[in-house]
Amino acid sequence: MIRARGLTKSFKVKKETITAVDGIDLDVAEGELVAFLGPNGAGKSTTLRLLTTLADPTAGTATVAGHDIAREPAAVRRRIGYIGQGNGAGHYHHVRDEVVVQGRAYGLGWRDAGRRADELLEALQLTPMAKRTAGTLSGGQRRRLDIAMGLVHAPPLLFLDEPSTGLDPQNRANLWEHVLEVRERFGTTLFLTTHYLDEADTFAQRVLVIDHGRVIADDTPERLKADLAGDTIFLGLDTPDDAASVGDAAAGLPGLHEFVADGTEVRLRVPGGNRVLPEFLRALDQRAVRVRSAEVARPTLDDVFLALTGRSLREEVATATDATPGEADNEEVPA
Repeated sequence: MIRARGLTKSFKVKKETITAVDGIDLDVAEGELVAFLGPNGAGKSTTLRLLTTLADPTAGTATVAGHDIAREPAAVRRRIGYIGQGNGAGHYHHVRDEVVVQGRAYGLGWRDAGRRADELLEALQLTPMAKRTAGTLSGGQRRRLDIAMGLVHAPPLLFLDEPSTGLDPQNRANLWEHVLEVRERFGTTLFLTTHYLDEADTFAQRVLVIDHGRVIADDTPERLKADLAGDTIFLGLDTPDDAASVGDAAAGLPGLHEFVADGTEVRLRVPGGNRVLPEFLRALDQRAVRVRSAEVARPTLDDVFLALTGRSLREEVATATDATPGEADNEEVPA
């Protein structure tokens, strides 16, 4: 569904060239649900703008839904749906009318547009709201309406840019339930960005991580957590002097990411903590180290981000002055 090679986007800012997307390669197969993640200013939104033909690449190539983004932008747009961060429906427009009109804009006849609108409203549990104006809907209902509008022309590929931002936990869970149901029902490929790492961890089949305009990780959430973050082993010791012996024993552990001793508390990160811990405790026993407590904690995608970038995705690190142009204010400044 998506194939990009060397995709690059540069901007001119006060006579300085800033590269927002720096020669990225990526592939998304038909039917996949892929989360595209990265800190603020990393190049996520610019990449989405390139793939959805809202911006032109400076260099590189990409085909989206079978069409070249540079040579066939109109064909790409006919084959994709795009749900941006803002609401797409008019505040005073009726729910069903908005979906029907969107279908008409994509070339559907009135009858087909109406049939498709009814099908999507039912799938997204919006039928009872069909005659209400969009402005009277809750935040979760409006996001579901956006999804209906994005799917009205039955695109094989749907882009979702932070679809659940601003929703409370109940509405987030409800939205995801509908997103997954629509994907299963219509076989839609999903490519999304999100600042909620638990969403990517739970629902994404694959995670792409971008930082400084480059893809720095590409794998399943489980493999990323195991390989890049590792499990954390917490040990409680009898005396601070035992920490040195623990450190000597830990130095030989394969894939040791981190070792921190604080008094009688020790923390270390290694791949496969549940497998490592029993043998490690035996080695400590041979060194006469008395362990009062031992615990293994599974990593999260936050741990992956800290390992990859030194900062959490949740941190609002970018401002209007240091964010990539087009991400801070959604305006393009071509190089």
